[in-house]
Amino acid sequence: MLVPSTRTTSIGCPYYNRPMTSVRLDPELEARLERAAALRGESKSDFIRAAVTDRIDATLGSSLADRLAHVIGQVDLGGGLAERAHELAGELIDQDHSAEVEGWQRGS
Repeated sequence: MLVPSTRTTSIGCPYYNRPMTSVRLDPELEARLERAAALRGESKSDFIRAAVTDRIDATLGSSLADRLAHVIGQVDLGGGLAERAHELAGELIDQDHSAEVEGWQRGS
């Protein structure tokens, strides 16, 4: 169930004196915007501003690590092989390379 939130702007907000951007909406989208903003208890401008902010953050975003910071390190899996994955991968590469070099040496 949607719960209307309080209005996010007030008189004297710093962005009221900033450059304005306008968008054209078809009548159906305009009606949906009005309904959605009303359900949230926000002005249409506040609703659009929040939507644009979310879309910009999703597009430009921060690193994957920043977006997953709330998850990373939350579960202790006890370590094990995952902690040594780079070492094990290096050992496998060394083994493959050594076998390849031996094959070259035998073939020469």
